[in-house]
This record gives sequence, structure tokens and C-alpha cells, in this order.
Amino acid sequence: MPTYKVPLRDMRFVMNELLNFPAHYASLPNGEDAVEVTDAILEEGAKFAENVLTPLNQIGDQQGCTLKDGVVTVPEGFKEAYQQYVDGGWPAISQNTDYGGQGLPHSLGMVLNEMICSANLSWGMYPGLSHGAMSALEHHGTKELKQIYLTKLIEGRWTGTMCLTEPHCGTDLGLIKTRALPDADFETSNGYNISGTKIFISAGDHELTENIVHLVLAKLPDAPEGSQGISLFVVPKFLPDTSGEVGQRNGVVCGSLENKMGIHGNSTCVMNFDNATGYLVGQPNKGLAAMFTMMNAARIGVGIQGQGLIEVSYQNALAYARDRLQMRALSGTKAPEKAADPIIVHPDVRRMLLTQKAFSEGGRALIFYTAQLVDNVEKGADEGKKEADAILGLLTPIVKAFLTEVGFESTNEGVQILGGHGFIQAWGMEQFVRDARITRLYEGTTGIQALDLLGRKILMNQGEHLRSFTKQIHKYCQSASQQEAMHEFIKPLTELNKEWGDLTMKIGMAAMKNREEVGAASVDYLMYSGYVTLAYFWAQMAEIAQQKLAKGTSEHAFYQAKLDTARFYFQRLLPRTKTYAATMLAGADGLLAMDEAAFGLAFEV
Repeated sequence: MPTYKVPLRDMRFVMNELLNFPAHYASLPNGEDAVEVTDAILEEGAKFAENVLTPLNQIGDQQGCTLKDGVVTVPEGFKEAYQQYVDGGWPAISQNTDYGGQGLPHSLGMVLNEMICSANLSWGMYPGLSHGAMSALEHHGTKELKQIYLTKLIEGRWTGTMCLTEPHCGTDLGLIKTRALPDADFETSNGYNISGTKIFISAGDHELTENIVHLVLAKLPDAPEGSQGISLFVVPKFLPDTSGEVGQRNGVVCGSLENKMGIHGNSTCVMNFDNATGYLVGQPNKGLAAMFTMMNAARIGVGIQGQGLIEVSYQNALAYARDRLQMRALSGTKAPEKAADPIIVHPDVRRMLLTQKAFSEGGRALIFYTAQLVDNVEKGADEGKKEADAILGLLTPIVKAFLTEVGFESTNEGVQILGGHGFIQAWGMEQFVRDARITRLYEGTTGIQALDLLGRKILMNQGEHLRSFTKQIHKYCQSASQQEAMHEFIKPLTELNKEWGDLTMKIGMAAMKNREEVGAASVDYLMYSGYVTLAYFWAQMAEIAQQKLAKGTSEHAFYQAKLDTARFYFQRLLPRTKTYAATMLAGADGLLAMDEAAFGLAFEV
């Protein structure tokens, strides 16, 4: 059975030494409360992840969920774990105090989320989907909806879902067929009758909570065509009674459970809405705004999933590499007392382990920085919100797509390190690969994130948001360049930071002649952006490590490992940007020149 140990030392390194969370919290309203409880949250969260969730991960994968007589049953132990989660007050940690939340910064909840994703991704999706629902309701719901639904979600008694996708449409939500009609008592009830089918609904039905709050996209009778005609509705599994408690069953049922490649412990449902009562969230035909409030939170959450799976795969691959004996090191015997050397002595095994380590620790720095931006946008001083929001918008598709792409790569490397044993279920490594595969798909595929980054977040505002971030990198490089020991990191980072802007301009100029150039370059552009972004954080971590080592420290091994990993990243992973630069500039012609019919000529008679 795979194991997981929360990397508290590295989390504290990122929070305290790299990003200075204490000072960050001190700048927020009531931030002193966060400073006081941070260590307790880390320690208690680690205990819950390690002792409660990790032992259930393989059980969830092997048992899966079942649907019988209209009732969805979750794997053994999941319900009890959820109750412990609620009893610990975890659902309320970052939520609004007006509705029962603890009011702590969102970043603390995101740190906890990494632990949960590493320990048990499938379980984590049950409370995880509630965060998007809570965010949408808080920003767009009426006072009455917040009082009824938001309070129960924050308390953890109810969970939430996002019901967007339909059998015939996913990304193109303007094609949805789900309809909302004002009910017979609309003037007094404000209710609508919702009818339609939604698919791929994570945590769509289950027995963990007494009620499930579905956030459903639908169209009103007079809605404009396309995405301009989408509205958002709250549709509960059970309608609240006059006291706000669970009342009669609503017209929403789980039609079936999806048979999936991974995340077996989560109930991915086909949800049928048959004249189900729902209530409008936000303005009519303005559901996309509320939906993106959910989606942006969910996309960062999926990036954390990728990061979490890198970490747990790395930990188990490392344990195996230290124990497994195979052959002798080419440079001479390393463990003469043993029949063979442990495979961690071999360079190629080191390459795979260091790849995982570099992506995990670099990804953690990126996510925690993004978490600070979320804090600033939600609770920070007004003068800094605009820039924080711009950089957050820029980094969100990078967090989601880049970390899930390298997450899938890293979990595959975990299997490779174990060799044949990695292919066997008992070791748990292949589950990480299967679970990681979905992260590249849901909440917007990598291709969609890439179009969002290059098309919407950069070209549509003439690169303004990108310049805000690259200016930050430039200022850091100028400051750090004064240190001779940092030249190995600052020189390539400075060059890539400049090239990032140059490539953006070249693609933008090409797109003015042919808009297909954006789609042709976008994924390569996103991956390039991800590698440069992680290089920025790795350079900063290398600087801290160098300073600690120069002064002398009792944790010499920790900081030396940090510096060694930074060097590996710059020497072995960052050069991938050269390929991405070449391919993104190759243009659209090579992709669009072939006639569509020619794709099938090789196997036609």
C-alpha cells in the first residue's frame, strides 16, 4: 500500500522563507488570527491527511461507487472520514464569518487542499466541489439564498456541485439544452422548473451529507442564442422547508454512474432534472459571470490536484528507489554490504526522481504564490487588488494546465521507477497515473486553458497582464544579478523573461493576419510560460538556499538539496523551452494544410 507524509518542512519553507506568509497575513484584515493558527492548521491537517484519508485511497479505487435503487453508495470509510472533516471545522476555514465561516485567508484552505489531494484525490472532490458553489453563491447569490444554502455548505452539512456539461456539449456551453421555466407560483416563489440532463457531474449524488446543492446552467424561454443566453440556478436535491432544513425530494436524480479510468472513489454522475425546482443566481442570462467564479476556483483546485499527485508519487518512488537492489553503480560499488546497489544510485533513476521533486517543489511555490494573490483579491487593500487580479488571471490557466501536464508526466515516471512493480495495482503507483489523467481534462482541457491564456488573458489586452508579471520577474533579476553566485540562474531567467515578451509579440503579429495562429501556438505557449514561471520561483529558492548555506545552518542537507534541485531544474528541465519556442513559431500552415479527407487515406481501401 502506498504511503504519504505531508511535506511540512517544505511547506513551511515556501510559506515562511520564500513568500513570507506572516507578513502577508499581517497586511490582511484580522490577519493576526491567521498567523496564530497557521502552525496548528498545518499540524492537524497533516494528521487528518496521513491517518484518515491516505488509508482510504486504495479502498476507494478498488471499491468505487455503486448505484442501486436510486441510492449512490460511496466506498467504505468515506462517510466517516467526511464527518471527521466536518467535526474538525475544515469546510468553514476560509469562508465568510457572516454565514458561519472562520474568516481565515483562502490561502490556508489551499494549503490544506494540497494535503488532501495527495492523500486521497477522489475523497477530496466531495468537499472540494463545494468551494466553487460557495464562491458563486457568495459573489452572486441573493441574501436569502446565502442564508439558506451558503450557511449549510459552510457548515459542511450540505455539499455542492457544478452542473455544466451536457451529452452534446462541454466547452461550448452556448449549446446547452437544459431549460428553466418560471413555475406556476413564480410571482410569490421566484422559482423555476429546471429540465435537462447533465453529465460528468463530480460528487453528483452520494450519502455523505443530508443534501446536495447543484449549481445548474440552463436557458430561460426568452434567452438569446449562444453563451449570452445562459443563466445559473440553485437546484437542491431536497427542497428546504420553511425553517431552511431538508424538506421534500426535488425532481433531480442520478441516472447512472460513469465507468471511469480513474478517481473511482468519487461518484461521477449523469444527473437528470425533471421539472426540478430551482432559483436564479445572479441576473437572467448572466450565468457565465457566476459560472466563471466557480470555474476559476475549480481550475486552481485542479492544479493543486496535479501538484498533490506529483508529491505522493514522488514519495513512494523515492522509498522504492532507496530499497530496491539492482546491479552496481557504473562508477563502482556503493553498497558493498548488499547483494547489489539500491537503484537510487543510477543516474537515470536520479533523473526521474529529480524531475518529480523539481516539479513538486516548484509547483508548490507557484500554488502558494497564487494563493496569496487570491487572498489579496478577496481581502487585500484596494490599491493592490487590480494588479493582483491581473496576475491571478494570467496564472490561473498556467496553474491548471501546466501542473496537470507535468503531473501526468511525473506520475508516469513514478511507475517507471518501480518498473514492473509500478504496473501492479498493489503498489498503488498506477492509480496515481489513472487519477492524474482526468486532471488534464476536466474544468477545461489543456487546449482550452492554452486558448484562455494566450487569447483572452494576453492578446485581448495587448499583453498588459503579462507585462505586470514579467516586470516583477525583471525587477527580481536586476536585484539578484548583483550576486555572483546567482548568475547561473539569473542569466537564463533574464533571457527567457525577455524572450517571453518577444514570442508573444511575434504570435500576436501573425494572428493579425491569420487568427488560426493563436490556436496553433497556444499549447506550446502555455507550456513555455509554465517552465519560465517555475524558473522564477526556483531562482528565488536557490537564492535563499545559498544565503542559508553561506551563513551556516543546522539544516545544511535541506538547503543543499534545495540548491541541487534548482540546478537540476535549470540544467535539465528549463531547456525544454527551446523546443516550445520553435514549435509555437512554426505556424498554423503545417497543421491546416492537409485536406480533412486525407487523414483517413492510410486505412481506406
